[in-house]
Amino acid sequence: MAESSGMPAPRVAVAPGTSFVEWGAVFAGGAMAAGLSFVLLTFGSAVGMSLTSPWQYSGASTKTIASLAVFWTLAQQIGAFLVGGYIAGRMRSRWAEANPDEVEFRDGLHGGLVWAVGVIIGAMVLLSTAGSVARTGAEIAGRAASAVAANSDPLSYQIDTLLRPAQAAPQAAPAAAGSATYTNADFRAEMLRTMAKSIAAGNLAANDRTYLATAIAQRTGIAQPEAERRVDDAFAQANLAAKLAADTARRSAILAGLVTAASLLISLAAAWWAGIRGGHHRDNAVPARLFPVGMTRPI
Repeated sequence: MAESSGMPAPRVAVAPGTSFVEWGAVFAGGAMAAGLSFVLLTFGSAVGMSLTSPWQYSGASTKTIASLAVFWTLAQQIGAFLVGGYIAGRMRSRWAEANPDEVEFRDGLHGGLVWAVGVIIGAMVLLSTAGSVARTGAEIAGRAASAVAANSDPLSYQIDTLLRPAQAAPQAAPAAAGSATYTNADFRAEMLRTMAKSIAAGNLAANDRTYLATAIAQRTGIAQPEAERRVDDAFAQANLAAKLAADTARRSAILAGLVTAASLLISLAAAWWAGIRGGHHRDNAVPARLFPVGMTRPI
């Protein structure tokens, strides 16, 4: 925007006790900021999806996409609140402020209120769509999990390794565990429950270890020491995989929280500054142009 000289905006005298907050200007700036932020986020999501690819050696790396996502989250939010804060400062009426510092504070405060209104609008939109998004996400996740559970579940893989037969030994007949119809599928389910409970507890109980090793030795034809070694290795690897998954989720949550908090704080400062600039342009009758005067062309 180009600065130009002009007549200063007149001051409006007010009675004592009158509120100096003009909510019309605040809500106008907040609505503009929220709408612009939504459009920019949609655009950034589309660009991010275009950078990904299911094919090997195609598309950007995960680290690159994550870095771009963090940058765009910061940039779009700061830019949206800059626009919203400027609109509120520009639209606010000039009251009978005693000095220029008071003018700047009130203009900046209106920019800050735009930030608050925009955050509230964003939170309301997020809450209103959370239910449908959660249902859709649960359905997609359920179908995906059903399709790839056998191949991607680390605990199921460890159970498969436990039940591998000895290479030189014939397949042993299934051992009964309370009934003659106790199949390998039943035993797999029992092992999954046992291993999951042990991972949650952080250790494999001695009686569970002995029971699993004995049953595995009967079903696979391997020696008891080898079965015990398999149980120990499977538990250690599954426990490590569970800890790595939990740590990854924790790091992702921390990063998301830090990025969100940083972007909100920076956008608050941006909205406050933009409100001051909008008030300065209002008082000095600076035309609101997207381009300098020399770049404009008559239609």
